[in-house]
Amino acid sequence: MNTFLGLGRKHVERHYRKTRNNFYLHLRRIKKELPVEKKEEEENKVTKMAIGVAGGFSVDCGKKYEYEEINSLVILPEFASIPLPNSDLPQMVKISIAAVLSADSAARLEEAAAMSGTWDGEKRAISRHAENLLQLDTGIKVPPRGWKCEMCEKTDNLWLNLTDGSILCGRRFFDGSGGNNHALEHYKASKYPLAVKLGTITPNGADVFSYDEDDMVEDPYLTKHLAHFGINIAQMEKTDKSIVELEIDMNQRIGEWVTIQESGSHLVPLYGPGYTGLANLGNSCYLNSVMQVVFLIPDFKARYADNANVIFDNCSADPTSDLSVQMAKLGHGLLSGEYSCLPSPAKGDSEQNVADVEYTSGLKLTMFKSLIGKGHHEFSTNRQQDAQEFFLHLINVLERHNRTAINPADCFKYQEEDRILCVQSSKVKYVYTTQYILRLPIPMEAAINKDKVLAYESKKKEAESKGERIDVVRARIPMETCFEAFAAPKTVPDFYSSALKTKSMALKTVRLASFPDYLMIQLEKFTFVDGWIPKKLDVSIDVPDELDLEYLKGSGLRPDEEELPEETVPTATVVQLDEEVVLNLAEMGFPLEACKKAVYNTGNQGLDVATTWILEHMSDPDFGDPFVVPGGASVGTTGATSGGLFTPNEEAIENIVAMGFAHDQAAKALKATDNNLERAVDWIFSHVDELETESMDTSEPPLPQPKYRDGSGKYRLVAFISHMGSSTMVGHYVCHILKEGRWVIFNDEKVALSESPPKDLGYLYLYQRDRKSVV
Repeated sequence: MNTFLGLGRKHVERHYRKTRNNFYLHLRRIKKELPVEKKEEEENKVTKMAIGVAGGFSVDCGKKYEYEEINSLVILPEFASIPLPNSDLPQMVKISIAAVLSADSAARLEEAAAMSGTWDGEKRAISRHAENLLQLDTGIKVPPRGWKCEMCEKTDNLWLNLTDGSILCGRRFFDGSGGNNHALEHYKASKYPLAVKLGTITPNGADVFSYDEDDMVEDPYLTKHLAHFGINIAQMEKTDKSIVELEIDMNQRIGEWVTIQESGSHLVPLYGPGYTGLANLGNSCYLNSVMQVVFLIPDFKARYADNANVIFDNCSADPTSDLSVQMAKLGHGLLSGEYSCLPSPAKGDSEQNVADVEYTSGLKLTMFKSLIGKGHHEFSTNRQQDAQEFFLHLINVLERHNRTAINPADCFKYQEEDRILCVQSSKVKYVYTTQYILRLPIPMEAAINKDKVLAYESKKKEAESKGERIDVVRARIPMETCFEAFAAPKTVPDFYSSALKTKSMALKTVRLASFPDYLMIQLEKFTFVDGWIPKKLDVSIDVPDELDLEYLKGSGLRPDEEELPEETVPTATVVQLDEEVVLNLAEMGFPLEACKKAVYNTGNQGLDVATTWILEHMSDPDFGDPFVVPGGASVGTTGATSGGLFTPNEEAIENIVAMGFAHDQAAKALKATDNNLERAVDWIFSHVDELETESMDTSEPPLPQPKYRDGSGKYRLVAFISHMGSSTMVGHYVCHILKEGRWVIFNDEKVALSESPPKDLGYLYLYQRDRKSVV
C-alpha cells in the first residue's frame, strides 16, 4: 500500500519477504462477455488507417466484455482479507486505497506519452469546396435506402453528388470489384467536386470524396448539404463499407498479406510452453516477432527464463526499470505455458471445430516496450518500425546491461573481415569489425524468370488502366546469388592509399572471420524513392533450409601479401564531430563508422543533413568501413563540455562503474556527452580502442576484448520474420518458427500450426549452426 507496484499472486510473498510491507490492495476483475450491438459498431466506426488508436482498427476485435471489480484489503503473511469498502478502516488506509484506485495505470500513462505527436492514421483535410459548395435546385429528394446507379444496375458502392443529387457508382478497383467509374465520369463532364458515399452516412459523419482535390475530405457542412436533398443525417444507418474498410479488405485479400499470414488456410491453434502469443499494443508487431524469435534460442532461455526466480529475488526497488526483470518476465511468460492454455469447449458442445477454437488473448508487453524504447526517438512511440532496426537496438541495449554478466546476444556476434586491395600498389589492408546481422543484397539481374516478370509488368499497366486484376508474378531469385553478390569484390573509388600517399582505386572483399552459433540474415529488400521514403522490392527468394558458408571463411593476411603501411597520425590536427548526432544516427541502426563519416562529410550541420548523406551513400562499398580522416588527423567531439572545467555527475559515475567500467572511463564518457548517462554508455562502447590505449598507461583495468564463438559454417533455417506492406513505415510483421520439427506461425496473439510457411517472402532469416539437437 505504500507503492504503486502491481504484483501477481505468486509474487506477493516474495515482495513481502523483501520489503516487510504487509498491506496489499487486492484488485479482482471478473470477465463477462457482452453482445455487440449495432449502436456500438457505429461508435467504433473505422475512419483511420491505424491500429489501436481512436478511429483506427481495434486490437480487441471480436467478442466484447465487461469487468466486474471486487476489491479487498489483504494483510500478509496470513493473507487475511477485508472486503471493500469498509467504514471501519483507519482514515490513512482509506486515503491510500482511494489514491491507488483513482490513479491511471503505468500502461495508460506510457501510451498517452507515446501517442503525443505521433502518426494516428489518415487525418482528412477540410475540403476547400465545402463552405461555398454550389447546390442546384433539382427537386431531387433521396430516399433513405433502395438506391441504384443512374447509369447501370449497381446497387452498392454508390455516391451521391452533393451539387446536383445524381447517384452514380464508384471507381472500379484493380481486382475487378468496385463500380463502373460512372461517378468519376460525371465529375469529368460536370466538374461538380464533392460526393458522399451512400451507406456510410451516420449521425457521426460519412465518407466524402473531392474529385478536384483527389482525396477523401472532411465536410463540416455535411448536415446542411444532405438536407438539401431531403436526407436527415440523424436517422441514417451505415449499410456499406467505408473507404478505409475497403482499402484494408483489399490489402488483406490481395498479394502477400494473404500468403504470409496464411489467411486462406484453416490453421490449427497451438497451446502450451513455447506457444504463447503476444498482443498487439498498436503497431507493435515488429517487437512481437523479434522477441518470439529471440526466445527460441537456448542462450536467452537460460539467461532469463530459467533464471527468472533468481532475477526476481534480486531485482531493484523499481522492477519496471530493471531490464533483467522485464526480460525474465517475458521469457517466463512465453516459455512456461501458464498463459497459453486450451480454452474450454462451449457449454453443451462435446466437440469443437478447429475454426471455432479461440486464440488466447496474448501477453501485453506494455512495461517491456516502454523500457526497451525509453529515450529512443522511434521505439518510444507507437509508430510502425523496422524489425531489423529493432533487433539491432535490442542487441545494443543487451550489450550495455550485460557487461558484467553473461550476454545471451553473444550467440549472434561474429567478426567480419574486410580485405582492401590497393590496385596500383598491390598492397592490402585487413579490417575487422563486430557484426550481429549479415546483410545480403538482392541482385535483380539474377532473376530466373525475367521474361515472365517483364510480361507481367507490361500486362499490369494495361490491366490497371482498365481496373482489372491479374495474378502477381514476382522475380524469383536464388539465395545463393545473393551470397555471390555479397562476396564479390567491390570497387572503392577515391581510396586513400598509405603506400602511395594519395588517392587511388581499391577493391574490397568481405568475408566472415568467425561463424556465430546463430546467424541472422537480412535481405536488403528496401530501397528509397522520392522523398527518401523506403519502398520494398516485391521479390520471391528461393531460400534453402540448409546453408554451407565455409567458402566465405576469412583467411587473414596470406604469406604472399604485403600490408599497406600504417598511417602516422599528426597529434596537432583534431577533427571535431558532433557526438550527439553520431549517437542518434547509430541508434537508427546505421553502422557507427558510417555515422562518423556522415557527420564529418556534412560539416556538423545536424541530424537531418547527416541522415540524408547516409541514405545517399548506403550502397557505397566502404559504407561501414572504419572512419579515417583524410590527411591522418584525429577525431574529437564537440559539446558544451569540450572546453573549460567539467564536473561529472557523481550518481551517473556510480551507475556506470556499477556496470563494470572504470571511474576515469565513466568520467570521460560523461564529459563527452554533457553528463547524459545513456549517451555516455553508448560513447564508451563506440570508443573502445581509444579507452584501451589510455588504460595501458594507468592502473585502471582495460576494457575486455570482444569474444567470438566460432565453429562450422554449416547452418539450417529455424525461423524467419516476414513483412507485409509497401515500406517499413507501414504494414505488419509475422514470424514463423521451427518447433519440434514443424513450422509454427506467430501472428501477434495468434499461434498456430503453419500449413504453407512462405519462406520465399521473408525479410529476416535465422539460421542455427547445424547440429543433431532439435530446437
